[in-house]
Amino acid sequence: MINTILNRINMGFIASLIGFTSSIALIYQAASNLGADLVMISSWVLALGLGMGFTSIGLSIYYRTPLLIAWSTPGAALLITSTQGFSINEAIAAFIFSAGLITLSGVSGLFEKLMDRVPLQIASAMLAGILLSFGIDVFNVMNESPQLVGLMFITYLVCKAVIPRFAMLVILIVAITSASIQGLFVVPELEWSIGQLVYIEPEWSIAALINIGLPLFLVTMATQNMPGIAILKAHGYHAPVSKLMTVTGITNILIAPFGGFGINLAAITAAICMSEEVDQDPKKRYWAAVSAGAFYLLMGLCAFSLMTLFQAMPSALIYALAGIALFSTIGTSLQQAFVESPYKEAALMTFLVTASDFTLWNIGSALWGIVAGLITIAISALITIQKPVTTVAKNR
Repeated sequence: MINTILNRINMGFIASLIGFTSSIALIYQAASNLGADLVMISSWVLALGLGMGFTSIGLSIYYRTPLLIAWSTPGAALLITSTQGFSINEAIAAFIFSAGLITLSGVSGLFEKLMDRVPLQIASAMLAGILLSFGIDVFNVMNESPQLVGLMFITYLVCKAVIPRFAMLVILIVAITSASIQGLFVVPELEWSIGQLVYIEPEWSIAALINIGLPLFLVTMATQNMPGIAILKAHGYHAPVSKLMTVTGITNILIAPFGGFGINLAAITAAICMSEEVDQDPKKRYWAAVSAGAFYLLMGLCAFSLMTLFQAMPSALIYALAGIALFSTIGTSLQQAFVESPYKEAALMTFLVTASDFTLWNIGSALWGIVAGLITIAISALITIQKPVTTVAKNR
């Protein structure tokens, strides 16, 4: 029992660690570009941490489903390029506007109706396409740190055969120990301090709403919430989509004046909380998301101290840890996507487009993968309908 609890906590920690370290630099740069000082940047991270933490814990426990909430990484990247010429006050107003649109999509139920039309095979193919690069990166970073990553990979193979449920915990311990011995990870001196929320007065500007708020909404929905729902669906979870959009949207409105630019359903890190390594019983895996939410709260409160610690970790360790944690999810997704069904060709198109670097209108390949799959299904259905008509015409 104790081992099972520790395993859930560990997987939640890994999910939050990867989520925090993979894109904190983007948030720092986005806030800095708007003229935010260190105190304001700390407020941004704290607001996001509180929003993600409380919603992840509350929603996961209430629905008994691993509902991990994360900040919008593509949104942070978008802010770096779209906020030039705008003040931080105008950006805050745009954050509120974007959050309002997300709330509206939940209240209206339009987003849920859209996702109900996506077959499981397409959702699984999109998930596999999203996660493929993370699995490949394990072997890419092996060029950078062959001893560290090689040892992590061998540990994975051994643990999967002997103690699969505790594989990630052992890998994490081995990775940190190995990195420390090799001198790749030296714990820096830390000055622990609790962050403070700083209220930033919104300044409403039509230009900012159009150039920052609207793109932020579209990117968050297309590249975060849509894959997030698809991942839930691929793992057999049926969460109330509209209510999730409403809750995350309202929470986003509350934290926006303090720098919380966007929170949404997690995609990649959520898959970690849904894997078999968490618990053999899918009904118990929500505790990993609860664990991740608790760690997000702690990370938000101690943002800058933890940033110093995480920056000391070798990047190869973070990349390898993320990829290895997703191995089983990648395998399961591919299996579900390419099972014999009428959607096999559509699943292939979805997988290939999603795994590519295709971008159109500043929207990434995840959305276009879904679009490619649905177009393939539509064309196939149209041809199937036309065939009987053509046959009848020939017989006449």
